[in-house]
Amino acid sequence: MKQPNKFKVGIIQLAFSKNPDENLSKAVKWIEKAADKGAQVICLPELFRSQYFCQSENIDYFDLAETIPGPSTNVISKIAKRKKVVVVVPLFEKRATGLYHNSLAVINTKGEMAGIYRKMHIPDDPAYYEKFYFTPGDLGFKSFDTEYGNIGTLICWDQWYPEGARLTALQGASILFYPTAIGWHPHEKKEHGKAQFESWQTIQRSHAIANGVYVAAVNRIGLEKETKDSAGIEFWGRSFICDPQGIIIAEASHNKEEILLVDVDLNRIEYIRRNWPFLRDRRIDAYGDITRRFIDDK
Repeated sequence: MKQPNKFKVGIIQLAFSKNPDENLSKAVKWIEKAADKGAQVICLPELFRSQYFCQSENIDYFDLAETIPGPSTNVISKIAKRKKVVVVVPLFEKRATGLYHNSLAVINTKGEMAGIYRKMHIPDDPAYYEKFYFTPGDLGFKSFDTEYGNIGTLICWDQWYPEGARLTALQGASILFYPTAIGWHPHEKKEHGKAQFESWQTIQRSHAIANGVYVAAVNRIGLEKETKDSAGIEFWGRSFICDPQGIIIAEASHNKEEILLVDVDLNRIEYIRRNWPFLRDRRIDAYGDITRRFIDDK
């Protein structure tokens, strides 16, 4: 499809309650607000229908999952069609009985499903017990042609892996979206918080530089406690968008609900890739071992 040389991205940083219907209604209002501000491609944070439930292993939380298409995509499809926007909708997907994914749906300006991406890299850390809930993605890395541009979609833990960014960018994506739920363990924040945040930001800026694309990281905010006696996770916000040179061109606060708006300019991508031709100089003939777990038979 013919696409413009420039389109406006809107990423939405929000806090969430324990009420899924309330979170969906809130997301709809913020999508409308972003569209009214001129956003053409809009992205919500990871697992926006709920608070981040992976802080423990509890089978009752599987009740939060929904099908794709399903309740959230049905509601947001109507908004996308009415506002003529593309929306990236991250969801806890119930694919079949006993089979669940951390997924997202891309909805186009006609209110139709452009496709689904399922999170490929699944973490298992203290208070991030995602392997209990999510089957690793089996659709591979994905980019989607939309009415405004080719967009790449990954999810949270994927953001640490240059392979995922590269394989998505190689499909023609001009921007990589990373809907995210990441924060500090409160007892670690003083000692490790600054380094953790800076590492998170640096790795994603490096994806922009290495691939000559825009990158948008979309986080949530707020202290979420599973119970009143638990330490919880303090989500650090600081959603940001950087350009193909890794320059941060929009950045949110640590603790406010916000919309960031940025133009994705294909001429900027062209300029950067001409001057830093990293894709041209790749030695694709020499990378066969990248598919191995570890090279231990040298």
